[in-house]
Amino acid sequence: MKAGSFEWHPARSADEAVALLAQYAPQDGRVIAGGQSLVPSMALRLAFPSHLIDINGVDEFAKVRVEGGELVIGACVRHAAFHVTVEPGPLGRLLVQVVHDIAHYPIRQRGTFCGSLANADPASEWCLVAAVLGAKMVARSARGTRVIPAADWFQGIMTTALAEDELLAEVRLPLLPAGTRAGFYEFSRRAGDYALAMALVSWRDDGDAMRDVRIGAGAVEAQPRRIAEAEALLEGHPFTPAAIEAAAAAASAAVDPLEDVHTSAEYRRDLVGTAVRRAFAQAGS
Repeated sequence: MKAGSFEWHPARSADEAVALLAQYAPQDGRVIAGGQSLVPSMALRLAFPSHLIDINGVDEFAKVRVEGGELVIGACVRHAAFHVTVEPGPLGRLLVQVVHDIAHYPIRQRGTFCGSLANADPASEWCLVAAVLGAKMVARSARGTRVIPAADWFQGIMTTALAEDELLAEVRLPLLPAGTRAGFYEFSRRAGDYALAMALVSWRDDGDAMRDVRIGAGAVEAQPRRIAEAEALLEGHPFTPAAIEAAAAAASAAVDPLEDVHTSAEYRRDLVGTAVRRAFAQAGS
């Protein structure tokens, strides 16, 4: 199939992009950067935008930088940017690990980090990273700029707090302190397929105790999230196989899994425990 008709509006600056969006959002206008979700939806006649605001010509949106203890990722930064470490600490290493589980190599050359956050697919790897690490989303519009924390950003399957006339200009990830250990694991039926479950974990060693423990699951519920019940079992305790097993079991018990004709809720629940265990094993190796 082919996409329906639309008007293309290339933007050359951030101000021009938000002005175009203010003008055309009420007429079913959409922003396009990578287009790896939007274009297939248009081709299948599942999406019918009348106007596309193309932000690929906005230079400031194509940059990754460290600023004020945060990694700032612009709206046009491709997944492939994270094939190498974009910052020398634990966060940079974690992002390299995560990116290789995103779809296939050609998709990573065009798809964008911010696009994944705006699309908010439950199986998005970057959405899980944002939820677990406490990212901040910077939304711009003709009305001004607002910062939306990850806890408020995700509002259900492919639903976010972004207004129709707002553009996700950048995502800010807090840098992980030196000495932080982090691991990621996802399970899919074939390489490049959508994940059926994934887990991201991080903690800081403080002598014999684990501190700042974060455990999150994605591709299991309507949106990614941290699992406080599992984190509480590890915070302030030593890293031991028994402790990790207890946390994995708590994570499995805490989720309310999605279900479809291919995957039962109980199967996804079991996968959560496995993903948490393997994420910890990867981080501890």
